[in-house]
Amino acid sequence: MKEKVRSLLKEKNAIMLAHNYQLPEVQDTADICGDSLELSRKAAQTDADIIVFCGVHFMAETASILSPDKTVLLPREDAGCEMADMITAESLQKKIDALPPMPVVTYVNSTAAVKALSTICCTSANVVKITESLEAAEILMTPDRNLAKYAESQTGKKIHIWDGCCPFHDRLTPDQVAAARQAHPAAAFMAHPECRPEILEMADVIASTSGMIRHAESASEQEFIVGTEVGLLHTLNKQNPEKTFYPASEELLCPDMKKITLADVVSCLENISGEVKVPEEIRVPALAAVERMIAI
Repeated sequence: MKEKVRSLLKEKNAIMLAHNYQLPEVQDTADICGDSLELSRKAAQTDADIIVFCGVHFMAETASILSPDKTVLLPREDAGCEMADMITAESLQKKIDALPPMPVVTYVNSTAAVKALSTICCTSANVVKITESLEAAEILMTPDRNLAKYAESQTGKKIHIWDGCCPFHDRLTPDQVAAARQAHPAAAFMAHPECRPEILEMADVIASTSGMIRHAESASEQEFIVGTEVGLLHTLNKQNPEKTFYPASEELLCPDMKKITLADVVSCLENISGEVKVPEEIRVPALAAVERMIAI
């Protein structure tokens, strides 16, 4: 199946992207693995005609925003993101209208329509830097309340918080982390900023998925407890075979991130199905929000 995928990618002049949370066989077959924005930026720099995005819907939208001349395919059209679904353009506009004028910082884990209403985007890796770059004393941050609380704790800015979250990161409890620490006393605990504040207080390292990968490679520790979606353990083990990684909890598993199979990739390439195309009237302002972030 892997050979079939690789053959079709070559035949169609396509590039296959896989998020760090995808199934191991999908990651192993992809041209590039990584965080969602990182993948879209790298794909935009290639001469591929087709982008096959093995992730969830908002990620394919971001690829379409950055590569409007390429065909972007999502192998499973029902692969969504519960956090991205917790905010709509309509509900955001109502919130903007109800608040005094202030910048709107939107996490890239959001729809193109929400990005289009935003001043600037951020990632889990750069949220503090983006927040600090804004002159305003108050900002509205959407849609992840945990990421917003983290940014507020690190910057001292007044942040109006949207009540959304990643339900999988949000369910990690201090008791689960304590149990993992007790089971693996020599392990450093790496936590994603989508986790609750009380979890981040327990962490040795707070980092995005790419940040966790970089830290694990350079750190002197040989064991790590990983406080993010369990799919990242495949990448961590693959890149650091001499080190050991434990999930903070087996419950950190996103079903939508596990929907895409190699058979789905074959099908979408054979039929050029599952296209995700962001309309220009949304793409242009959404791109502006993303570009402001990239400039910083």
